[in-house]
Amino acid sequence: FDAAKGTLYNPNVSYIKGNGGVYSLGYTYVDLGLPSGTLWAKCNIGAASETEYGDYYMWGSTTPNTTDECFWGNAPFNNGTICYNSTHFDSVKDLICPNGILTKEYDIAYQSTDGKAHMPTSKQFKELYDNTKHEWIEDFNGSGVNGWKFISKTDTSKYVFFPANGHAYGTGVDNRGSFGGYWSSSLDINYPDSSEYLHFGTKYIYPQVSNSRYHGFGIRSVMD
Repeated sequence: FDAAKGTLYNPNVSYIKGNGGVYSLGYTYVDLGLPSGTLWAKCNIGAASETEYGDYYMWGSTTPNTTDECFWGNAPFNNGTICYNSTHFDSVKDLICPNGILTKEYDIAYQSTDGKAHMPTSKQFKELYDNTKHEWIEDFNGSGVNGWKFISKTDTSKYVFFPANGHAYGTGVDNRGSFGGYWSSSLDINYPDSSEYLHFGTKYIYPQVSNSRYHGFGIRSVMD
C-alpha cells in the first residue's frame, strides 16, 4: 500500500501522474518471456488504451509536445539555438546521458511512474524484436488503428501492440497509420545530434536506428 497516494501498489502496474499532481492507476506491464525478464507496458505514455497513440516527446523532454514546434530551437539540451548546438551539448552531455543513457531526471517514463519504470534502451528494443514473433496488424481488434504486434514465443496469449503513431515534426504529426516511432533512452554516440529509437512501417521494423533529437516520438515504458 502506498500511503502517500492512497492506492495499492502492484509491481506490474505503473502509477501515472495526472492533472494537478493526482496519481491514478496506469497500465499493465507484460512478461513476454524475454531473456532479461524485462516487462513491457501495454500502452504508450499519455494513452488510456493500447490503441491510443498517446503523447509525443522530443528526446529528453519530460513534458509532451502539444503546442511547441518540434525543431532544434525548442529541443532539450540545445540552448535555444535554431540548429544543432554541438558546443552546448558537449558541455552538458555527461550530466544528461552519462554512458550514453538518459539519466532519470530526463527520462519521462521514470518521472511519470514515480521511478517504478523507465524508458527502454535501444538494446531492450532489440531484445524485444529478437525474442518475439511480430506482425503488422490492420484495424487492430476493430479499433481502426494499425500497428505492430509483438507476441511472446513462450506464451502466445501475451503480447504488446505498438500503434503506428506517426511522428511529430514542426507543428504537426505526419504518417499516422503507416509509420511508428518510439524513443529509447540511448544516445547515438557516433552522431550525438541523434538518439536511437524503434522505427517501423507497414512492412519493416528497425529496432535500433537513430534520428535527430528534436523529432517528437512516442514513449513506451519498461520495468526491469
